[in-house]
Amino acid sequence: MGALMLMMMMMMATAMAKLCDGAVYKVGDTAGWTTIGNVDYKQWSATKTFQLGDTILFQYSAQFHNVMHVTHAEFRACNTTSPKATYTTGNDSITLTNRGHHYFFCGVPGHCQAGQKVDINVLRKPVSAQTPSPSAVPTPGIQGPSPNNGHLPRALKGSFAKLGLLTVVLAVCC
Repeated sequence: MGALMLMMMMMMATAMAKLCDGAVYKVGDTAGWTTIGNVDYKQWSATKTFQLGDTILFQYSAQFHNVMHVTHAEFRACNTTSPKATYTTGNDSITLTNRGHHYFFCGVPGHCQAGQKVDINVLRKPVSAQTPSPSAVPTPGIQGPSPNNGHLPRALKGSFAKLGLLTVVLAVCC
C-alpha cells in the first residue's frame, strides 16, 4: 500500500473516530439540574437529538439534589422507591448506551412533582439513516461517463477496497 493511501486512511480514521465520539449535553444547559428558575426540562430535552454514545451531564448541588434513573411508571408517578440507579455526586455523567426513553428525576421530596424530571429519548433510527440514498441526490458538475468508461486501474481498485472496509468499520462504530 502506498504511503499516500496509508496517510489518507489514517486521516479518515481519525476524522471518523471524532464523529463516533458522542456529544455531551448538560441537562438544563446553564441552569443545570435545579428547582430554581423554573427550568422546563421537557422543553430542554425536546430541543435535543440524542444518539447512542452521547453523554448527559447532571450538574447540581449535591447538598440539595440527586438524580434517579427510573422506569416510565416511576417517572410518571414520581415514585422513588426502586430506582434503577441513584447518582449523588453533583457532577454525574451518564453515557447513553441503548435506544429509547431514559427517565430521570430528582428524588428529594417534592422536586420531581415541581418539574425536576427529564425524559431523554435516544432515537430508534439514527439520524444518518434518515438521509436520502446517494442515487437520489444530484451531483452537480458530473455529466456523462468518465473517459475510462468507469473502470479503475487495478492499483486503485485494491486501495479503494481497503477504504470500503474502513468505511464499513466506521459506519458500525457510529
